Amino acid sequence: MSSFLLKKIISLIITLFVATGVIFILIEVVPGDPVAFMMGLSGSTEAADALRIELGLNVGPWARYVDWVWGMVNGNFGISYTYRVPVIELIRERALVSVPLTVYALFLSTAIAIPAGLISASRRGSLVDTSFMGVAQLGVAIPNFWFAILLVLFFSTTLKLFSASGFPGWDAGFLICLKALTLPAISLALPQAAILSRVMRSSALEVMNEDYIRTARAKGLNKNQALLRHGLRNAMIPVLTILGLQFSFLLAGGIIIESVFSLPGLGRLVFQSIVQRDLIVVKSIVTLLVFSVVFITFIVDLLYAAVDPRLREGN
Repeated sequence: MSSFLLKKIISLIITLFVATGVIFILIEVVPGDPVAFMMGLSGSTEAADALRIELGLNVGPWARYVDWVWGMVNGNFGISYTYRVPVIELIRERALVSVPLTVYALFLSTAIAIPAGLISASRRGSLVDTSFMGVAQLGVAIPNFWFAILLVLFFSTTLKLFSASGFPGWDAGFLICLKALTLPAISLALPQAAILSRVMRSSALEVMNEDYIRTARAKGLNKNQALLRHGLRNAMIPVLTILGLQFSFLLAGGIIIESVFSLPGLGRLVFQSIVQRDLIVVKSIVTLLVFSVVFITFIVDLLYAAVDPRLREGN
């Protein structure tokens, strides 16, 4: 297990190092000068040069890259060109919206998908199976932003049960904030639940054809008991992969949903920073999102080893 863990940690560090270089290069080649954007048409050359020195843009790309990476290692993400505050403060403020939204959406997705997939697998070919998979296919086909607009029209405009947009802040109370995040979380969760339920069904059906399930059935267990007691653990292996990918997607891909519901999250901050040419914010947030993807993948690999002992033995 220690050898397995060491290999994964080395792979994680190399991946992060390569990712920072790719992100920096891509941001550097994007056309447009952030200083020119900030100064506007009326800015003088002397003022622009002074601002470029203040922001650290007067040195070469390699020096900027080293300073940027070393600063992130020490918890210093730089100063925002637009807001003139530390980038880490902006990220911390917006993450208090995006991370709970992601966790909420992932919880709803898992709570819906796993039972639905198991029920469909245990009743393969029945009306229940056909209905569940038909709804799942519809969920995969519907874009989450369109579904979000429908939720706003029905629950906010018609029934007036939820607020159509905005976030009150956690000082307003946990339940009030949870209510504000409910419609966005549902919008993000249902398409992911549709995908996850189909994976759960396929994995469960594959496991049910294994010899140990037939042995368990021969000992007197019914189909559901054999699946839950002996097959569920192995059936969860591909599901863990999808869960890891979905968490990363929900965290990084919620920009449209955050725009629909006017949520002050990381997605909207990235979009605003791109428009304002606040490149230091864009680089830092994208790097953190990449780190979250790599770290979640690392955790999923460890869960693989926990679920399947053969991985710990190197087989």
